[in-house]
Amino acid sequence: MGAWMTPRMRGRLRGRLARLYGEGNATRLLDRLSSMFGRYGVGAGVLEESDSAERWSERDSVLITYGDSLHEGDVHPLSSLRRFADEFLADAFTTIHLLPFYPYSSDDGFSVMDYRSVNPELGNWEDVQALGTRFDLMFDLVLNHVSRKSRWFQSYYEGDAPYRDYFIETDPHADLSAVVRPRSLPLLAEVKRSGQSRWLWATFSDDQLDLNFANPDVLFEMLDILFGYIARGARVIRLDAIAYLWKRIGTSCIHQPETHEVVKLFRDVLELVAPNVLLLTETNVPHEENIRYFGDGDEAHMVYQFSLPPLLLHALQTGNGRYLHEWLRALSAPPAGCTYFNFTASHDGIGVRPLQGILPDAEVEALVARTLARGGQVSTRRTEEGRDVPYELNITYFSALAEGGDEALDIERFLCSQTLPLALQGIPAVYFQSLMGASNDEAGFKVTGRARSLNRKKWVRAELDSLFHISDGRERKIFDELRRRLKIRASCAAFHPDAAQAVLEAAAGCIALRRTAASGATVLALHNLTDAPIEVVLPEVKSAARDLLNPRSHSLATLAPYQCRWLV
Repeated sequence: MGAWMTPRMRGRLRGRLARLYGEGNATRLLDRLSSMFGRYGVGAGVLEESDSAERWSERDSVLITYGDSLHEGDVHPLSSLRRFADEFLADAFTTIHLLPFYPYSSDDGFSVMDYRSVNPELGNWEDVQALGTRFDLMFDLVLNHVSRKSRWFQSYYEGDAPYRDYFIETDPHADLSAVVRPRSLPLLAEVKRSGQSRWLWATFSDDQLDLNFANPDVLFEMLDILFGYIARGARVIRLDAIAYLWKRIGTSCIHQPETHEVVKLFRDVLELVAPNVLLLTETNVPHEENIRYFGDGDEAHMVYQFSLPPLLLHALQTGNGRYLHEWLRALSAPPAGCTYFNFTASHDGIGVRPLQGILPDAEVEALVARTLARGGQVSTRRTEEGRDVPYELNITYFSALAEGGDEALDIERFLCSQTLPLALQGIPAVYFQSLMGASNDEAGFKVTGRARSLNRKKWVRAELDSLFHISDGRERKIFDELRRRLKIRASCAAFHPDAAQAVLEAAAGCIALRRTAASGATVLALHNLTDAPIEVVLPEVKSAARDLLNPRSHSLATLAPYQCRWLV
């Protein structure tokens, strides 16, 4: 083992490997891990524990997008995205989450065929790295499963080492009733190998076959891919579907201790070789389960606020902010060195399971009904009792909030939904479709038949430009105002992800947040969740000098319907 590694870190890594693969294998695997440091140039000049105290700032914000969200003639979609981002977004976003851009066979990229290549229909590695010249990049590490059409599976099918042990063969008669399911689909997929039927674990679909992390070769394969992504410019690594990583029959097969150990191992490795790179865990589960991925500050740097999108949607649809307010008041500050990832919409639907224990069942049912009434779809999951229950709402966030009849009010309501997350403790993220307040993509859904296509529109650049040229059009108004608010946020030290957050008791229908930076800089963020004016009586309002969002406003205590104020 290299002399550069401290005994403390050596012992920590060895302990993690021992808990995963047994004491007898720990030293050998530690040596194998050590031999990876410096691969692809990652770790050269670092190779020591680092305290990355300034991991983020109030300037940080993330755009979530597919590599082919924009099409422009014969130009690579990734190149078209770069041109658009350079022209319009560089002063509003610091980071671009580039959803899986690898060759794939299904699920719009999340059934990966080759982790180390760029889908040629999108572009090439040069296009990816060009995007990274002005933006930090977030890559997906889709480590729970791989495509049935991948070379790994083909090698498994042919019985080639080491791939013949890359997948999880399971007795179809085994009692799997305790397994927590994210889908209403069969858990096992039948394949033929050597003329015999074999049944492989497939948590998400028949085309997405789960990888066997009980085999250390799989872990090291993923570590190699991780190093490759860092070498290609990844600043954030999103661990997709991480909660389902480790399987043990007789258990729920979700959030297993070994799964947390793998995330902690990744964190330790990054602290050694790339301390500027951050881990984000994607765990669309109830809130208390979700935040366990912070560990004791030694696991993920960031976790998604999965309860936020449906709670905020409910509050704005009903004008009742009680449940959102109570959840925010109970929200604990993340451990030192960790923060929340705040969003409302993404490539997936709006998760319902994170409402468990927060919103009454009757309110959830009403939320589902409103989604269907507004042209959305509802995807289901299968419970341990064999019932299919709502799992996610498939609808754009604008369509979910639009009442119709008064577009100006619809715009204000939507802007309120996008502004509140900007004020919360953590780092905000905006989905590409939300940039312009996109409506449901009915045409896309009709073509694919997949519910998630409603929120995954592929834009032609000329079409988008024509919408932006209509100065009083919905898309242009939302686009310009969102960018303006993001830029204002970036200039306010009180919105640093580590700044303290207090949820105040204000008028009914109003969410009031006080954010205070270590320097003492303070902002009072007010959000009217209703379609009626609200008067806010708080000492902070009386002492406020101005409103960053509405600098010409004088009646700081009055909030128009869906208005937001940032008072300093």
